[in-house]
Amino acid sequence: MKSVGIDFGTTNSSVARVCGSGEVEMAVFSAGDAYRSLLYLEQSIEGIRKTVKSWTGPEGIARYLEADEARGRLIQSLKSFLTSRSLQSTDVFGRRIRLEELIARILGDLREKAGRQFGMEIRSAVVGRPVHFVGAENEAGDDFAQARLGEAFRIAGFESVQFELEPVAAAHYYESTLDHDELILIGDFGGGTSDFSLVHVGPSVLRRGRKPEDLRGNSGVGIAGDAFDAKIIRKLVSPALGAGTQLRSMEKILPVPIWIYAKLERWHHLSLLKAKDVMDMLASVRGQAFEPEKIGALIHLIREDRGYQLHRAVQKVKCDLSENAAARFRYADGVVDIDAMVLRSDFEGWIADELGQMEACVDSLLKSAGVAAGDVDMVFLTGGSSFVPAVRGIFESRFGADRIRAGNEFTSVARGLALKGSALQ
Repeated sequence: MKSVGIDFGTTNSSVARVCGSGEVEMAVFSAGDAYRSLLYLEQSIEGIRKTVKSWTGPEGIARYLEADEARGRLIQSLKSFLTSRSLQSTDVFGRRIRLEELIARILGDLREKAGRQFGMEIRSAVVGRPVHFVGAENEAGDDFAQARLGEAFRIAGFESVQFELEPVAAAHYYESTLDHDELILIGDFGGGTSDFSLVHVGPSVLRRGRKPEDLRGNSGVGIAGDAFDAKIIRKLVSPALGAGTQLRSMEKILPVPIWIYAKLERWHHLSLLKAKDVMDMLASVRGQAFEPEKIGALIHLIREDRGYQLHRAVQKVKCDLSENAAARFRYADGVVDIDAMVLRSDFEGWIADELGQMEACVDSLLKSAGVAAGDVDMVFLTGGSSFVPAVRGIFESRFGADRIRAGNEFTSVARGLALKGSALQ
């Protein structure tokens, strides 16, 4: 049974296979190689029967943007919920749907669309997983999340699924470009996690066969692109929506409830706030607020489910700051209007704690593996946040800029998974 490599990511997913020639082929979707890991749901009524229809990836985005006021529900970053034992299912138009079933709808579309492009029925896959899933506090949490993800693949029609660590998969891809042996450090930055592995790779490793001791060590932290996004929202968006303002209740001056803004920072939680009790609470807060127009803007953002548009604005300024010392943040939808210039130095200050945790994770890996920075031949960085200058600086300061490599930052994991799948056949 021919196997493909699938990188199911928090934000984007990709699928690859190894052709008969030995070359790796990526499935190409409307926006390129990446497939947005999102799900858009609408309720359909046929006679007396109600059903829930779904669209995923580019089609899900298009359907969401075209929807009228009777818009359905856009759900994003489902991978981030896999460790949550309290989130077994969610209410969708009065019907409880399990998290695994929601993820399976995305995976099923990926399987069908990639299979159509490759001219094959996809039933087997090597699937990437982070070293530590978002929210996992121990190995049991990682095992729980992996089991749920495996169940989602089975629901989606996969008969055989083998998991591989995402940074190790990236190492497989990098190894395919080498004509000599190296000890490499792989840094894989996703939407929810940053993973690091020390691996021996090269032609002699491939000839003799890979051994467990070739993986010198791995580590990870549940911080990556989404955490950077959260800081942008905290600094630029939440104040315009009432964060830090006050209200009057029973002759007392109180702060507007801060927990709602903590949810807002995890932009993919926005659709989960669209519940009657939350909306009723916000309506009450608006009536008591000193700056009711800001709370009204927050209600609008939640009611109209503007998480996708907000995320797109945040992503743009983050990408612009990777290339420029300053960038403009712009979000406007007719009710909420935010326009601000951001300095890269300010952004780096906002994410200093997250950068520190990444640094500590890398240093801990080197120490536990008994490897000095000078013993690492090359550092290979992959994933969207690897473009952030301050992230690259973590590695340049330890290993030198001349030892930093990158390439196919958004698809190297899928390519490596496909190569492993081919080797297993």
